[in-house]
Amino acid sequence: MHALFSHPAVQAGLLPFIVALASAELFQRLRLSGLALIAGFAATVYFAADFDFAPLTEIRKVIWLGLAAALLALPLTLIDWRFWRHLLATLAALATIWVVWDLLQAQPLVDSLRWCAGSALYVAWLVYWCDGLRERPVAAANAGIALGLGTGLAALFAAATLPGLFGLALGAAALAYLTIQLVTNSTLPCGRSFTLPLALIAGLSACLALVATQQPWYSLVALGLIPLAAHVPLAAKWSVRLQSLALFLLTSAGAAAAVYVTWKKGEVLFW
Repeated sequence: MHALFSHPAVQAGLLPFIVALASAELFQRLRLSGLALIAGFAATVYFAADFDFAPLTEIRKVIWLGLAAALLALPLTLIDWRFWRHLLATLAALATIWVVWDLLQAQPLVDSLRWCAGSALYVAWLVYWCDGLRERPVAAANAGIALGLGTGLAALFAAATLPGLFGLALGAAALAYLTIQLVTNSTLPCGRSFTLPLALIAGLSACLALVATQQPWYSLVALGLIPLAAHVPLAAKWSVRLQSLALFLLTSAGAAAAVYVTWKKGEVLFW
């Protein structure tokens, strides 16, 4: 049994899928099904990492920021303010600098500032555009699948193990959230409890992989197109299944591009 739960495919695929599936159904009556994403992610953290504070490594910062984002999202649903997107994006940018700065201290100052600025911009971009999907559960789920799988596979190809597992866990949890909608052909409650931790964890995981490995920076450009693709307007009369099919085709292109360019660069470096 220990060997089973130690397998990466179980830790980052099966477990977050099952936990997210149960959580989405359990929290549906409270209109908090969006918490399924962080529940699935927490399952992966439990088996693949830990919830300790000390020492506060970059990976642990990502974990605790993701959990804090899910908790912060709950009261935000009760307060309607049009500038939340801008404020959350700004806070995400500052959090990103806090996470990656220690990894960049060994580099020249100019390079450190450049990587910090690029990482902060990327995470802020994801938070801003994913926030616009909070009332579109089918679009948010498809964006979560593509962003999670794209981030995770690209990080694994770049030999960043834990960021890769975190990304795959997000993708598996988002897939579970979407599965219920496909089976019932009806939507689930979403909100920032889904979109905020998705954008923050996926963004920070990708940045850690980028800074610590040979993952190409332009892979983030491809990943950054995913929430934009999820914003493409669809006919209101389309069923959940038809909407999901169209959104899957749109969002998966960015994920596939990110994985491909990372794999291609790794192949070049290997040879």
